Amino acid sequence: MDKNICTKYCYRRNKNKSIQKKEMGKLKLVIFDMDGVLADIISSWKYIHDYFKTSNEKSVKAYITGSIDDAEFIKRDALLWKENGKSIKKEKLNYLLSKVPIMNGAKKCIKILSNNNIKTAIVSAGIDILADRLVRELGLDYSLSNGIMTDNNGYLIGSGIVKVRLMHKEEAVLNISKKLDTPLKNIASIGNSCFDIPMFEVTSLGIAFNPEDSCVKKAANFIVEDKDLTKILPYLGKYFV
Repeated sequence: MDKNICTKYCYRRNKNKSIQKKEMGKLKLVIFDMDGVLADIISSWKYIHDYFKTSNEKSVKAYITGSIDDAEFIKRDALLWKENGKSIKKEKLNYLLSKVPIMNGAKKCIKILSNNNIKTAIVSAGIDILADRLVRELGLDYSLSNGIMTDNNGYLIGSGIVKVRLMHKEEAVLNISKKLDTPLKNIASIGNSCFDIPMFEVTSLGIAFNPEDSCVKKAANFIVEDKDLTKILPYLGKYFV
């Protein structure tokens, strides 16, 4: 992989592992990344940072270089969010994330998949509050995402609930594959960033949706450069039966 191919933070910048294309069987499950795919925002974490006018640039760099892990990354983010110098309650996050726009075509896409007896799931290192909302509103079947612990009064205490490691999303895919008893040959994954490439590596079909970088395009079977999730259906449709 060309080490100059990425423009954003890319932990895979110097990795040369090529993705082996696999034979796709009948489609039974589609796994979606959340931020930038089902939700029309760059990042649910950044969305909250923008509201509070905070920045996690230092934490991002520390995480990418391996100086901190996912739990510490979440902790550092959550501890930045304050109102009048005090920690915020989870209900504040509920309110803010209720305003996040859903990606164009998402509802129709999920409905068509469901009508064809294809299950749908979220695998995201984003905030579980938003993932849970999308499951309810879009009718997805399952999700794995990350959260933040609170005290008995509902205030964020910073400690992270890590269910999806950002740089190892293949672990979550394998978890869902086992839980839903669905072989990898029957699973497609949809992502937009280099952090979704590990999903492409383990599923039999990967679609780069409105991809952030060229490395994502190179890793995918198909590319959709349009913010409309119904545009992925022609690539999935041939595997419905």
